[in-house]
Amino acid sequence: MKQDMQSDNFNILHLIHIQETNGVSIQAMIMLIALWIHLKTSHIRCALLSLDTSCFILLVAGCAWPLSALCVGILTVEYNQHRDVKKKDRLEYHIREDLNKIASRTMVVLNPLKVVITNMEAGTTMDLDAKKWPDAQNDDVPFSNVVYIEQSDFRLKDSKDYYGLAPGKSVLLRYAFPIKCTDVILGDDKETVVEIRAEYDPSKKTKPKGVLHWVAEPSPWVEPLKVEVRLFDKLFLSENPAELDDWLSDLNPHSKVVVAGAYAVPALKSAAVGDRFQFERLGYFVVDKDSTLEKLVFNRTITLQDSY
Repeated sequence: MKQDMQSDNFNILHLIHIQETNGVSIQAMIMLIALWIHLKTSHIRCALLSLDTSCFILLVAGCAWPLSALCVGILTVEYNQHRDVKKKDRLEYHIREDLNKIASRTMVVLNPLKVVITNMEAGTTMDLDAKKWPDAQNDDVPFSNVVYIEQSDFRLKDSKDYYGLAPGKSVLLRYAFPIKCTDVILGDDKETVVEIRAEYDPSKKTKPKGVLHWVAEPSPWVEPLKVEVRLFDKLFLSENPAELDDWLSDLNPHSKVVVAGAYAVPALKSAAVGDRFQFERLGYFVVDKDSTLEKLVFNRTITLQDSY
């Protein structure tokens, strides 16, 4: 279906009018949502951007956006017949608002760094209470003497504005216990951190400022659930690539980053294609159709607005 913003034919000018007067089904109209976004506005760094009449660039991450958020976002953009450039903030706001209501919380570590808790007996496992929803009943998450945190959540040198883990410093493992770094194991190059030794505070009397997400060995000496995570970002580096002579050079080389060896909590093993989750501190994700029984694949829909 083609729309001409300058046409005298109102059916071509206004796609909604076609649905109303020619009996096009609502479902068919829903399928035109992505096209509607393009025709009404050019969202800066958004999912769909037209650079000329013959070339459309579609960011795959857009396929993971919830339809309800797209509809609301479109309704809040005022109608006009001129090419307009809208910042994506408004659309992202509605996407987050929608996903916050339907995406259950869970924990995934993208780039795992091993932490061995030395004052906890090796092979010990306990189930801790976590929350799928802020006001929902508890959900069990396994905790053991071997946990994994993000590599980016550890530094060899601490600073006042840093809330991650560092030598001699404590952090809180979300839903679990405070831990304090007591030793650091370096690789052969004497620079790469390969393992952290820590002690945990079972009394929880320690009150650190930093709170980290984590994934533990679900049972003694068993590797956590390994998943693939695809991180999607803005497609273009500039706000309006249509203004550039060579827009291809403005493509973001990091618009898609594949993390093949992320660790996830065991509960995600039963996730099905289309299921949506909030990975705590990381963003909103959806199970991709490329998932198999051997490997789950998650696409990032959007990052979190804030982190704790």
